[in-house]
Amino acid sequence: MSDEKNQAEVYQKTKGGNAAFHNFINDFAHIEDPLERRRLALQKIDQADFGWYHVRAIMVAGVGFLTDSYDIFAINMGITMMAYVFWEGNMPSSTTTLLKVSTSVGTVIGQLGFGMMADIVGRKKIYGTELIIMISACVLQCTIGKSPGVSFVATLTFYRIIMGIGIGGDYPLSSIITSEFSTTKWRGAIMGAVFANQAFGQIAAGIIALILAAAYKDELIHAKNGKECGEACMKACDQMWRILIGLGCVPGVVALYFRLTIPESPRYTLDVVNGINQAAADTSKFVSGEHGSADVDEVARLERAPTAVEQYEVTPPKASFKDFNRHFSQWKYGKILVGTAFSWFALDVAFYGLGLNTAVILQTIGYASSSNVYEKLWNSAVGNLILICAGSLPGYWASVATIDIIGRKPIQLFGFFILTVLFCVIGFAYHRLSDGGLLGLYVVCQFFQNFGPNVTTFIIPGEIFPTRYRSTAHGISAASGKIGAIIAQTALGTLINYHCEGKKKNCWLPHVMEIFALFMLCGMFSSLLIPETKRMTLEEITEKYHDEVDTGKYSSSYSNSSNLNESV
Repeated sequence: MSDEKNQAEVYQKTKGGNAAFHNFINDFAHIEDPLERRRLALQKIDQADFGWYHVRAIMVAGVGFLTDSYDIFAINMGITMMAYVFWEGNMPSSTTTLLKVSTSVGTVIGQLGFGMMADIVGRKKIYGTELIIMISACVLQCTIGKSPGVSFVATLTFYRIIMGIGIGGDYPLSSIITSEFSTTKWRGAIMGAVFANQAFGQIAAGIIALILAAAYKDELIHAKNGKECGEACMKACDQMWRILIGLGCVPGVVALYFRLTIPESPRYTLDVVNGINQAAADTSKFVSGEHGSADVDEVARLERAPTAVEQYEVTPPKASFKDFNRHFSQWKYGKILVGTAFSWFALDVAFYGLGLNTAVILQTIGYASSSNVYEKLWNSAVGNLILICAGSLPGYWASVATIDIIGRKPIQLFGFFILTVLFCVIGFAYHRLSDGGLLGLYVVCQFFQNFGPNVTTFIIPGEIFPTRYRSTAHGISAASGKIGAIIAQTALGTLINYHCEGKKKNCWLPHVMEIFALFMLCGMFSSLLIPETKRMTLEEITEKYHDEVDTGKYSSSYSNSSNLNESV
């Protein structure tokens, strides 16, 4: 062992080596066995201490989800502003639904398309492309106007579908890239923190809306309703929605460089491309906190090392549509994909459907009434911010704090269970609940959606599948969720006014809540199909639940885990 250690030190201590900065590029040059080199490369990631590069990864990957939630919140506010410009304050319900659903339609396309492409061409080659699409569509939305020859609604819908494609692509890409670069001990927390940026996006949109309302107060406050919104008021509202939606591209612009320069995931390089020297160099560069892939000469130096050997001959099955069907058509593997996809579908039906109740809740806390256009816009932003900070934000970070301690499956199961109970109470006792009681249940529902299946349905698909299909399977799972969102925003959105002629508006809302309870119950059962992944490496997960042996760990030399420390 001492000879091997000394050999490692010889290759480490290169000219100018470790005096100032650790020379991570040399860490694997002395390892003769390529399988052992693979094991050490992955172990270096899995056992790394939580550091600045993990924080940077959270920020860079989280930008997409911040933009996603910002856009959803911003379009809700923007629709109210547009209504004063083009519809005298009363946008047709069909137009409102179209504009809101169009993003979800594009998201389904992006999740499936980018999910498959990331497994075919690699993570690095397309990471950043989805952000470029989001940025471009965001800017283009702000440039359109009403014209006799061009439909404003149709053009805006088109751009929102394109934007949705970019948002959809971010789901599988950010999830699997974060998963494949994360330390095992805190992988769930790191992935959860990426997803929790959704709350910050909602808060950011609310704050921007408040700033805009205050800035244009003088133009808005004199108009009591849409019909009284004159030229100055209409101009102010027109500028407000364009600024509100347009600012959504700013975080993406800031993070674009970092996405375009990330290294390829070492796991993709090792398990799919089978490029062990490239993966070793990329791993070292990432762990040292640097950007981008390793340089060509760095990889070549590994290949020229005296102990370097040819690529290892033990290769995983070639990724293909045929192999995908062969693998997941077996129930012991396919049930995991069914579990992740249906759980996300069931969750999103209620997650997006709960927004149907927001207007009632805002009225309960006194933020629905208004005497002029300014108060309507101001109260709507403030009311929604209160609900987000009371329920969603604490729920996200409760998941981040506990997911690597409690585990993914217990949090998801308990979340579905408590949501089933809560929706049953809201549905069956709706007319007996006081305003305060309804508000309390609404906030608790938001909390347990996020301290529950909303976070776990994102995390689990990023861990539970083999590397060659991890992105595709995550994309399928995420797309299933967005299909649930579309159902909630269209079918159930219409259903709340079923047989309400001559009755109070939203008269069927209690029954819709009962339907949500049924979906939560189904989600609880589908969660039983999903195994636990807490504190397991991705290779251990693949071996245990997909019967694919990690050959790297069976290398005869350097089999002791302490050798990683010796090699560095």
